[in-house]
Amino acid sequence: MHWLDWVVVALFFALILWIGVRSGKNINNSEDFFIGGGKIPWWLSGISHHVSGYSGVVFVGYAGIAYTQGMSIYFWWAVNIALATMLGAVTIIPRWPRLRRALGIQSPTEYLKMRYNQSAQLLVAVSGIVTKLLDVAAKWTSMGLLLYGFTGIPIWVGVVVSGIISLIYIAIGGILADLWTDFVQFMVQIAAGLALFIGVIMHLGDYGLNFFTVFQSLPEGHFAVFNAGRGQGSLSWTLLYFFVIFFSYSGGTWNLAARFISTSDGKEAKKAAMFSAGLYFIWPFILFFPMWCGPLLFPGMDQATAEATLYATLTNTFLPTGMVGLVLASMFANTMTMCNSDANTISAVLTRDILPIFKPEILQASEKQSLWYARITTILFTGCTVIVALFSDYFGGVTGLILTWFSALLGPTAIPLLLGLFPQFKHCDSKSAIASMIAGLGVFVATKLGVSLEADIALIAPLAVSFVVYAGIGLYNQYCAKQPVKPEIEKLMAALSDKNA
Repeated sequence: MHWLDWVVVALFFALILWIGVRSGKNINNSEDFFIGGGKIPWWLSGISHHVSGYSGVVFVGYAGIAYTQGMSIYFWWAVNIALATMLGAVTIIPRWPRLRRALGIQSPTEYLKMRYNQSAQLLVAVSGIVTKLLDVAAKWTSMGLLLYGFTGIPIWVGVVVSGIISLIYIAIGGILADLWTDFVQFMVQIAAGLALFIGVIMHLGDYGLNFFTVFQSLPEGHFAVFNAGRGQGSLSWTLLYFFVIFFSYSGGTWNLAARFISTSDGKEAKKAAMFSAGLYFIWPFILFFPMWCGPLLFPGMDQATAEATLYATLTNTFLPTGMVGLVLASMFANTMTMCNSDANTISAVLTRDILPIFKPEILQASEKQSLWYARITTILFTGCTVIVALFSDYFGGVTGLILTWFSALLGPTAIPLLLGLFPQFKHCDSKSAIASMIAGLGVFVATKLGVSLEADIALIAPLAVSFVVYAGIGLYNQYCAKQPVKPEIEKLMAALSDKNA
């Protein structure tokens, strides 16, 4: 890169660190650190929820898919997220701030002890921590690949540098630093993304093409909504992946739940979700367009090469000096804030749900002590994700970590977490929660031990089995065992269903 690009990168990160320090001045206790005191405005929550769907993975793993498979990624990824978030906005999402107001929670899993029991809470918490350990590690790896593509710096250096920079500002500013960094870097991403989009369209004229005719010139199958057959990007796979996305973006992915928990009430959370969904319909199309044109502009790449170099090649070719550094800084910040929001939420789970099992006095700690615990657990978790990232090849690389491990492990933890918020499942008790997780994880383990399933079936099987077991035991409790619902759970269900809250 040009020296001016490095200056832009340095200035951008100086701004990010300033945001962290500035946000830290408004952090007085763990509630401020984890959920911003429950006072986050809907538009900031919505932008953060939207930005949290992007990371270096989009510009690495998904860039390779866009290059080799074409437009289908827009439909199975972006459109799926938009539709799933809209559905979540009228079902699950408004219940998160109501839950905070009813029980005073600071982590998404904190209510599980009251809803089921401590064993169920612990199992969800530990399973979710392992899931996010892999998810965040994949994002660090993608950042290392991006830095390598732009600068030639070894991948492991990019992973370590990303982790260290993140530790500095997340430990200071908590969720407020994440939210405002999300806002700043999204504005930068829009500027850089539009510049690249326009630059590529102008260059298409050299091939006698324009925005409307280029799609007909793409390789065969690249203009299709769905890929042929079964597997990733096919019609069946896309429809089934919708359910994974629905549970993830409605709060099964904990850092996204934290965005909604941090809003003041259900109406604000719903507006935030709808805003995010609207952005998912529009912005990914602009973002992916240069990648779709990749086979015309830079022919001959395989998927692995496109993952490692395509986006860096596009920006270095079509953006002016200085703007390249801004793109790199934006993607760096994008990935870091996504990882840091995960670390912030995992820290909340560790501090509020797991450590009190061994040290109950933590929940009664002073504001200063609770903030200290929050920051220590954030640092420790982030350090572990960096270590896993350095060995990501053992888990199938970036795409393998995201689409295989994360998708498979998400469902078994999301089912009892999210369905436990609905009165329709109030008869589902701790046995339902624990059995559903064990069953879902068991299916995933079976596929890893050699049980052969079609790719789309393997994707949804853990979540589907968890749902059947969870709901089935609930129906047994209701109609066969005639098991009564505890009064405190009835009261909670009423509070969560109050549309005025």
